[in-house]
Amino acid sequence: MKDKFVAFIPVRGGSKSIPLKNIKELAGQPLVYWTIDAAVNTPQIDKVYISTDSDDIRRVVAEYDKENKDKIVVIDRSPETATDTASTESAMLEFANNYEFENIILIQATSPLLTAKDLEEAVNNYPKFDSMLSVVPQKRFVWKYKEDGSVSPQNYDFNNRPRRQNFDGFLVENGAFYITSREKLLETGCRMYGKVGCQEMNENSYYEIDEPSDWEIIEQILKINCS
Repeated sequence: MKDKFVAFIPVRGGSKSIPLKNIKELAGQPLVYWTIDAAVNTPQIDKVYISTDSDDIRRVVAEYDKENKDKIVVIDRSPETATDTASTESAMLEFANNYEFENIILIQATSPLLTAKDLEEAVNNYPKFDSMLSVVPQKRFVWKYKEDGSVSPQNYDFNNRPRRQNFDGFLVENGAFYITSREKLLETGCRMYGKVGCQEMNENSYYEIDEPSDWEIIEQILKINCS
């Protein structure tokens, strides 16, 4: 029977900002384990595919020894989809062309603050939409440069500055996960389409691990969360 929901976690071995960051230990376990934990503990996810071009990452994922380990499938990621310039969509399309399933949940290993609760709630709400993404609410006043070099507010009137508690703010894409159907992914070549819904995550999940400073911030958050 075709899997209804599969998680797809693409992890390259060629990170330059933090070498082999996907398997570097973060708050007591390899970085990629945090998102694997979230995916395998989400009841609606049938399988968790780890797509990689790295033997080191394959070895570390093979050592994952927790509940629901049998959900995990490690697959090859072609060199063409694992370059510095290759899009995540290219890896998703490669996967979708070779495997049968109904819906794909793209999960970014650089978002270790993702939880199974986030994924479970998103999957439950997904039928209302064509695709979904994770977001973080932000109450910030946004400004933008104009052609003359001055700036103008984009989301409020400075003559009537709202109090924070009365300000709706805006939603920021945090890159943790995206949900779409295999059919539409292959048709559009894009992770999102049509009527897009969102799953709001904890404000701390605004951070993604791209630079060493991000690593330090997130590690402290995880240590506090796990204490």
